[in-house]
Amino acid sequence: MKSETVTITDNSTGKSIECPVLRGTYGPPVIDTAGLYKGLGMFTLDPGFVTTASCRSAITYLDGEKGILLHRGYPIEQLAEQSSFLEVSYLLIHGELPTKEQFEEYETQIKKYNMVHEHLMRFFNGYRYDAHPMSVMVGVTGAMASFYHEEVDVKNPEDRLKIAYRLIAKMPNIASKTYKHGIGQPFIYPDNSLGYVENLMNMMFAIPSEPYELHPKAVSALDKLLILHADHEQNASTSTVRLSGSSEANPLAAISAGIATLWGKAHGGANEAVLHMLEEIGDPKNVSKFVARAKDKNDDYRLMGFGHRVYKNYDPRATIISKACHEVLDEMDPHSELRPLMEIAMELEEIALKDDYFIERKLYPNVDFYSGIILRALGIPTSMFTVFFAMARSAGWIANWLELMEDPDFRIGRPRQLYIGSEKRDYVPIDKRG
Repeated sequence: MKSETVTITDNSTGKSIECPVLRGTYGPPVIDTAGLYKGLGMFTLDPGFVTTASCRSAITYLDGEKGILLHRGYPIEQLAEQSSFLEVSYLLIHGELPTKEQFEEYETQIKKYNMVHEHLMRFFNGYRYDAHPMSVMVGVTGAMASFYHEEVDVKNPEDRLKIAYRLIAKMPNIASKTYKHGIGQPFIYPDNSLGYVENLMNMMFAIPSEPYELHPKAVSALDKLLILHADHEQNASTSTVRLSGSSEANPLAAISAGIATLWGKAHGGANEAVLHMLEEIGDPKNVSKFVARAKDKNDDYRLMGFGHRVYKNYDPRATIISKACHEVLDEMDPHSELRPLMEIAMELEEIALKDDYFIERKLYPNVDFYSGIILRALGIPTSMFTVFFAMARSAGWIANWLELMEDPDFRIGRPRQLYIGSEKRDYVPIDKRG
């Protein structure tokens, strides 16, 4: 059978080359342009990589037009409803759901690695009490690489898997210590009698002087939120982890680079921005006024939590988190001060789903739209929102790093550029410059 190709012609010289067309399980076909420079002496220009596939991956697939998100083939709706974050992290790393015995062994390994070195604890004290938690996460995760440097051979499959398990195990510990440092409370050690999310919440909110009672609905909601943020294909932070990892850097340093990228308000910081927006609107009766401002081309005001770089349909994660948000507020605190913010969010969503302005521009609510409310309802301060995002996304980051290291086409990332600077010119001594 003849393979598919696309002919690319340089009209200035008449030269042509045949580029193979590659097809995956789902999604648009991809033109393999590896031979473009050798054949025509050209590169491609794609600012923001909006039409460039940087890798082959079997981890996550999303269809933004249809609102589909699959992890290793499993729909996000099924995973959020029936699975747990720890099981999803296993799925992302290993490619298959675990058997009961495999999961028990995995959970044992995670609990084995969940402590952090006592010397690392001192690193937190180098930060001001009011340092942004994401700054602390970037630094501490990078510092943790120093404890696992010489012993980690990135070409050794056993070493790679061990560092992946260590990352999944230690992220709740680092996240909780980041929070405790900021509020001046003593660090709480992991409790291996608790599950993964229960342990996280205990380390976050327990204090030595009194017992901490876990609310099952809060645990369930946070577990669901972590699942929804576990991976999302080749976004900015995941691509950063892959690019850093391609130099064979310490994997924890590569993860630190991903955390730094996630910190940006256009990426992981969006849920903070949504909550600030809802607080600014203040009351459901003010919604129409702010919607009008967003539509006014002479006003630079933007409604946060609408639209997505990839999704041109309703973000499937938004549906799940919206339901969980209602459940948390109804059961845990029916008279919560967050109720007005929820009413504002619902009013905005209703307008967006009916208003031609939003429909024509495909501005549907995304996962950030409700996640801030649910995190606040769980008692998590706004500055910590992106830390939880980073903790969840670590599962996807390390799965992508593992896949990269096993790729037969592995090579260091080296994007090209279109140079638009000055032509060659001669150096002029400073005393002769006009």
